[in-house]
Amino acid sequence: MFKLVEKYADREENEWKPLFYRILQSRINDLYRRNKVRNRYRSWLTKNEDDNEDPIQTAPDHHGQKPESEAETSESMEKLQQALSALPLRQQQAFLLRAWEGLNVKQTAAAMSCAEGSVKTHYSRAVHSLREQLGEHWP
Repeated sequence: MFKLVEKYADREENEWKPLFYRILQSRINDLYRRNKVRNRYRSWLTKNEDDNEDPIQTAPDHHGQKPESEAETSESMEKLQQALSALPLRQQQAFLLRAWEGLNVKQTAAAMSCAEGSVKTHYSRAVHSLREQLGEHWP
């Protein structure tokens, strides 16, 4: 109720009820989100009496990679950068907007100020060229 009075006292009376319920729902969601984050870390930090291991030290690293795969990925990304810089500008733009930014054909056409057919052509040529150049470096 205090938030309603603080923020929306100048609104008309018929708007108060929906605003109150929206504020209430937001506060409840905030509480659940906050508790979810807190409980995630609390479960790690609570120590079992029969367990002498540190939970942080024994937690699996799901994102960690072996040094060999990191070096391979780094080399592949370097080769991709070189191959992209060798492409014509419009093909670079089409590839980056479609593949990396995740835009669809219509959005890419708007960003590049060209027709949708041109985007399809530039993107197709870029993909074919990159496949030829990166055959052994890229999966």
